[in-house]
Amino acid sequence: MYDRKFLDKLARRKQQWEEKASELRKRKSLPRFFTISGEDIDELYTPDMVPGATDEDHYLNEIGLPGEYPYTRGVHHTMYRGRLWTMRQFAGMGTPSQTNHRFKMLLKEGGGGLSTAFDLPTLMGYDSDHPRSLGEVGKCGVAVDTLADMEIIFDGIDLSKVSTSMTINSPASMLLAMYLVVAEKRGIPFDQIRGTLQNDILKEYIAQKEFIYPPRPSVRMIVDLIEYCTREVPQWNTISVSGYHIREAGSTAAQELAFTLADGFHYVEACMERGLDVDAFAPRISYFFNAHSDFFEEIAKYRAARRIYARRMREKYGAKNPKSWLLRFHTQTAGCSLTAQQPENNIARVALQALSGVLGGTQSLHTNSMDETLALPSEKAVRIALRTQQIIAYETGVVNTVDPLGGSYFVESLTDKMEHEAQKYFDEIDRRGGVVECIEEGYLQREIAKAAYRFQREIEQGERKIVGVSDFQMENERIEIDVLKIDREVEQEQREFVGKIKAERDSGKAQQTLEKLREVSRTETGNTFEAIMDCCRAYCTLGEMCDVLREEWGEYVEPPSAMVAS
Repeated sequence: MYDRKFLDKLARRKQQWEEKASELRKRKSLPRFFTISGEDIDELYTPDMVPGATDEDHYLNEIGLPGEYPYTRGVHHTMYRGRLWTMRQFAGMGTPSQTNHRFKMLLKEGGGGLSTAFDLPTLMGYDSDHPRSLGEVGKCGVAVDTLADMEIIFDGIDLSKVSTSMTINSPASMLLAMYLVVAEKRGIPFDQIRGTLQNDILKEYIAQKEFIYPPRPSVRMIVDLIEYCTREVPQWNTISVSGYHIREAGSTAAQELAFTLADGFHYVEACMERGLDVDAFAPRISYFFNAHSDFFEEIAKYRAARRIYARRMREKYGAKNPKSWLLRFHTQTAGCSLTAQQPENNIARVALQALSGVLGGTQSLHTNSMDETLALPSEKAVRIALRTQQIIAYETGVVNTVDPLGGSYFVESLTDKMEHEAQKYFDEIDRRGGVVECIEEGYLQREIAKAAYRFQREIEQGERKIVGVSDFQMENERIEIDVLKIDREVEQEQREFVGKIKAERDSGKAQQTLEKLREVSRTETGNTFEAIMDCCRAYCTLGEMCDVLREEWGEYVEPPSAMVAS
């Protein structure tokens, strides 16, 4: 990019600059400058700090042009000039009818996609009338027990015209099957159904801990689902490999990047081992990243992710279709950065985090609401979060050119560093035998725990400021925000409804489909997703289906070594 003569001249100028800067530093004691991940930031970034500065082909090979390999600058040629990102808001609370109301409000206010949150019993594969569900029904999302609930959630919403995202993992196959059966009953062809299923079980063992079965049969379920949807539901993103929760658990940006991509590569390899053509399924794999508060570090993370992914898919897995090389991702602002103290400050945090996602080239964006540390978001808070995205899109001008930060010495240097740090983790994961082996021995969990501990110590020792929490506090502060409260009657209503469905369904047919699922789970020849579809058509409950697999595969218990930061 630069000839040696220019770089020698630059070195002399930098030396002169350093002499003057050094004099200024002596007059004042300066704090340490470092990223949220703990990486030191240099005082000045110049062309010679970007690796390959003297290589004429470096720009084309490493940075390139938008929409062209290796996609560092974005997966689309014109990016947001051609089409804005999908604006999503997380919704799901209480009963299916309450969630249906919120969905319709969001679509009316200009939301471009629906993101469905499920309550804890649903996430863990229990029905609302199960003893373990007591006190949790409808609290952190919507309760879904049977196909009847899914029919209510999407009542009056044309599934052929909306893109639906579902944040569900262990029972992901059951929830997608219910959604597809709703479309089937309405006569909507599956090739018109669009959306994304999170369906990333590996990150559950690493970070979020909402697992049911052991890793290996859980991955088998994912491959079964991918195999079915590749054939029958071609527009559906079968898995959203999720770094979001890895970051929420306390990881660094580099750990989020490396562990997320390592999980994604494991799924690719598992599908290829099944005999699936990589170019048949890879274009429908998407990713889900966190947008934390370190503005430039986050942008560099997204750029490095695209470059790493494109190279791995083309060079290691032999993908020939350029769509298989594209890392398409959804971004959500960092829930772990929100504070209960001075919650209005969260509006500013979310706006800046969302902007980093846009400048990093996201395809879909969810902005958190200011009150999410206190409760499920209120309608007012959700509307502000959506308006934040709309202001970025229509008022700031950041969509007017593609990758406006491309070529920044700082951003390009951070991007290269992020890729280098991720590669070190890939090498270590390979050395230990792979992702599943690292999960079973607790290596990935311990790395995250150490990073979270370091971050907390920086706050407690005054090295890092959190506005309104560690610094700039208010005396006698009172939180005066109306928060959404889920009525206790929701649980009783849902318990009664699932009982009504079980009483009215054809119990013989339901039992027959459950036994078929049991039979398929015992062999490697059948497809569990196809069996689950039949169960949903018969109005089997989520808990009934999950219990069959619990009985056959057992429940996973995390080893103690995975819970300790050494």
